[in-house]
Amino acid sequence: MSPIAILTVWQLLCTGGVIDPRTMASPAQIASTALDLIQDGTLGTETLISLQRVLLGLAIGGSIGILLAVIAGLSRIGDDAIDPPMQALRTLPHLGLISLFITWFGLGELPKVTLIALGACFPLYLNTLGGIRGIDRKVLEAARSMHLTRRQQVRHVVLPGALPQTLVGLRQSLGIAWLSVIVAETVGADTGIGAMINQARDFNQTDVIVVGLAVYAVLGLTTDAIVRYLERKALAWRA
Repeated sequence: MSPIAILTVWQLLCTGGVIDPRTMASPAQIASTALDLIQDGTLGTETLISLQRVLLGLAIGGSIGILLAVIAGLSRIGDDAIDPPMQALRTLPHLGLISLFITWFGLGELPKVTLIALGACFPLYLNTLGGIRGIDRKVLEAARSMHLTRRQQVRHVVLPGALPQTLVGLRQSLGIAWLSVIVAETVGADTGIGAMINQARDFNQTDVIVVGLAVYAVLGLTTDAIVRYLERKALAWRA
């Protein structure tokens, strides 16, 4: 069934009283609420706050994940020191850590960004590490035979060779980052889309809740599309 057909049936059920408006608002009511939130600036402001948190957490967690992957992938000592703790930490239900982070860091931005960074770190770490380990050893031997320094090998051989896997990890990290910000903003936050949804839940405003969820979905799809575009450009040689 097409989205248009679903929306039509949904609207008819709401108009006919089959669906209680207190349980689920109609598509028309949701669209009207979204327009009101856009016009009064609420939706734009809260969306920008959530986006900033995701980008900051992704930048921090992603950078740490890639750096640790390079160290573990290029050094046996680094692998022994880094990989076991990372494998142990990634099994923790990180979305359940928000209460602990609030206890440690308070109710400011730090616990929210930390949760997002933690979620974004592991996919990039695992995929980048897998990409480095998958590089043909003959390529590395050729780089050494050309007297490339360690830094030059990393820049011209290791990172380009691991790039396809790293970009896969980036897409996964983005998905987890958006899930993390939802949890972070619905627990102990008074700004952001998640906080808006949380406040709407208290007043049984299902139209606002659906608008917030729709914004999350659009932002997630948009950021994923941007990464896919970068992937096509960066990996054009694979075609």
